Amino acid sequence: MTLEEALARDAADPLAHFRERFVQSEGLIYLDGNSLGQLPKATINATGELVRVAWGERLIRSWNEGWIDAPARVGAMIAPLIGAEADEVIVADSTSVNLYKLIVAALRQAQARDPARKVVVSEAGNFPTDLHIAEGAVAAVAGAELRVVERGALSEALGADTALLLLTHVHYKTAERFNMAGWTKAAQDAGALVCWDLSHSAGAVEVDLNAAGADLAVGCGYKYLNGGPGAPAFLYVAKRWQDALHNPLSGWMGHAEPFGFADGYTAAAGMKRWLTGTPSVLGLGALESGLALWDGIDMAQVTAKSAALWDIFHAAGTAAGLECVTPQDPVKRGSHISFRHAHAYEIVQALIARGVIGDFRDPDILRFGLTPLTLSHADIWRAGQMLVEIVESGEYRRPEFAVRNAVT
Repeated sequence: MTLEEALARDAADPLAHFRERFVQSEGLIYLDGNSLGQLPKATINATGELVRVAWGERLIRSWNEGWIDAPARVGAMIAPLIGAEADEVIVADSTSVNLYKLIVAALRQAQARDPARKVVVSEAGNFPTDLHIAEGAVAAVAGAELRVVERGALSEALGADTALLLLTHVHYKTAERFNMAGWTKAAQDAGALVCWDLSHSAGAVEVDLNAAGADLAVGCGYKYLNGGPGAPAFLYVAKRWQDALHNPLSGWMGHAEPFGFADGYTAAAGMKRWLTGTPSVLGLGALESGLALWDGIDMAQVTAKSAALWDIFHAAGTAAGLECVTPQDPVKRGSHISFRHAHAYEIVQALIARGVIGDFRDPDILRFGLTPLTLSHADIWRAGQMLVEIVESGEYRRPEFAVRNAVT
């Protein structure tokens, strides 16, 4: 593809105008929206008003003027992006905390049905925090255990002792995507529940939890949903499980009457029982303004543009002699692309020095987020040309590019 062809695609792009709704730094091509989404312009005013008026002037009265309802309200805004009903999603805490809640709840429910069901099955190479949290969660349930196997061994790992299959829908390194409907059915046919981590899926690819028959899901708000660094996360519980599953972190906001101040705990109905402590109001406000951008967006158009951007950058990476580790079939991947190279870290640093921000994943992966709302086809073409130049010229071998930062 030529630059002229990329510019022609931009001229015909139905999503092009969304780019202007985000803060853009001149001369910067941001290919890391899969780790931290860009700042929506509307968020600047929205959070300013939240601080200045709701907090500064209205003070504690604001709890009755929208704050207390924010977790459910913002959850309802996420629901259409993941194929859920409004009353099946709530925003709270972090992805890690929500994952802990759901794993423990699923284990306890499974053992109540059948004491033999005590195993959480997950994939080796899953995002580390998912496995770390799973270790802690199984330790909190007597007799439970974590079974981590390679992707090719997942099917045979499911059995009569499985309580929960824990999978990340889109792999954080390779962008490989699981067939959600197929793996959900496999888990349920084995008598287990399934929990999906949608952190690299929500806002990036089409997701339909209810059509797939999914049981549980979690996801973050700071990546493709543009909620800001450390934005609150979300969790999903299918309606059929909402009465049967219980939040193990039984804090006051999950109580049926949080302002009744009873010593004993009675869980709230529906998704409110998954709240624990006082919501992060400022974080919820920033996430809410970011989610407002998604109103009316056609995810089919997002998916199509993602595929087009991927093709452009894949051609450049291939021309540079890099090994692509992301599936070529759009149905089998998310919205980032990854390459393998022995000097992956140095190449990423060389790109950053030129104003192209991607990221590195140990030990040898260059990873680039292809966020359709904030990137143009021309951006990807230019970034691709710089990638080729850096690799072919050996520019990445400059000593300063080998210095490791604390955050990679």
